[in-house]
Amino acid sequence: MIKAIYNGKIIAESNDTIKVEGNHYFPIESIQKEILEKSNLKTTCPWKGLASYYHLNLDGEKLKDMVWYYPDPSEEAKPIKNRIAFYQKAGLQVMEE
Repeated sequence: MIKAIYNGKIIAESNDTIKVEGNHYFPIESIQKEILEKSNLKTTCPWKGLASYYHLNLDGEKLKDMVWYYPDPSEEAKPIKNRIAFYQKAGLQVMEE
């Protein structure tokens, strides 16, 4: 089981992640949607395409741009469509248990 953990609290977990460039992409259903807040940030990956971001709202704390996803990934990156990945910083960890 792969888990995203913040301050000891599991915020996402799944046995069905896809690892790309060292990041686990979780099915969007593996996280409670109410802790996600749309961000305006967009970045581009040369081979995956245009990434969009979410802020995380956890226990009254906003962690900006900590989650990213590819709403319309390139053909090569289609397996990560409808999946999210997490930055491992500010106390957020992704680990296998």
